[in-house]
Amino acid sequence: MNTRHLKQLAALASFGMLAMTAAHADGERIAVFTKNQTNPYFQALRQGADAAAKGMNAKTTHYIPTKPDSIPEQMSQIEDVVVKKADAVVFVPVDYKAMGPGVKKINAANIPVVNVTDRSDSGSFVAFVGASDYELGLKTATHLFKVMDGKGNLILLEGVKGSATSIDRVRGVKEALKSFPGIKLLASQPANYQRLQALQVMENLMQSYPQIDAVFAANDAMAIGAIEALQGANRKALVSGINGTKEAIDAIKNGTMLATGDYNGFVQGCLGTMTAIRKLRGLPVRQEIVLPATVIDKSNFQALDIPADKRTCPRWEDVSKT
Repeated sequence: MNTRHLKQLAALASFGMLAMTAAHADGERIAVFTKNQTNPYFQALRQGADAAAKGMNAKTTHYIPTKPDSIPEQMSQIEDVVVKKADAVVFVPVDYKAMGPGVKKINAANIPVVNVTDRSDSGSFVAFVGASDYELGLKTATHLFKVMDGKGNLILLEGVKGSATSIDRVRGVKEALKSFPGIKLLASQPANYQRLQALQVMENLMQSYPQIDAVFAANDAMAIGAIEALQGANRKALVSGINGTKEAIDAIKNGTMLATGDYNGFVQGCLGTMTAIRKLRGLPVRQEIVLPATVIDKSNFQALDIPADKRTCPRWEDVSKT
């Protein structure tokens, strides 16, 4: 091979490297995993991921189990992402323990993973983006108990039994109860973060307990279900939830719901996706972003009274300062 041919090959190789670099800095394919199609929180998270990707000229593909929180289905979706070789993954595990082997498959394929919302029990991650479920449970329950004047009968609707978010939120509520001895916890039952199940659980509980003064639901979907059950029985109680969803904000506006802990799925979707893209582009990332626990009620709901598809992601520069 003569010198001219060597120079041509070197030039082509250089061009190829430049092309690869350019492609890597634009149009990245981000696989976004969420738990189900029914929870408005995950809808907001997906919208946040889409907004972040659009703002950074990347692309999202959403992987959502058709059966809520299905471990086999999410595992199958992981296989699909590994075969199609996504550039990065934003990952909410349907089960923080059971999905560990799935995360390790993504790791083995050398695909960067950002863990969002539910902290995974195992696997390697670029970063974790979420909020403190314990602090949200503690602060939102304390707010409710103060409005109750520290007395009355309480129902606690838990999420999915054994899930990290439900365990920590319930732990926060029970810690708050220690400061309010005049409040009696009548029952604590799971409704699996589902609106319809919460409605059914509340209907059953109302038959057993003629006097219910308040309901704390571990997410907004269950809070709305509880409100529907109370309304159906022509009964009233203070109701609080967690997630800061649009349906909760609407209920706070119309006076049927007291408050919600702002888990801010939209922002978590934004920051998780921004982190993934920045990692691919060789930009600095934070290994841990934990959003502050904030209680939303009629005094401050205005900032969240915007449909998720109309919101904008925070600036990375602002997030990195906190």
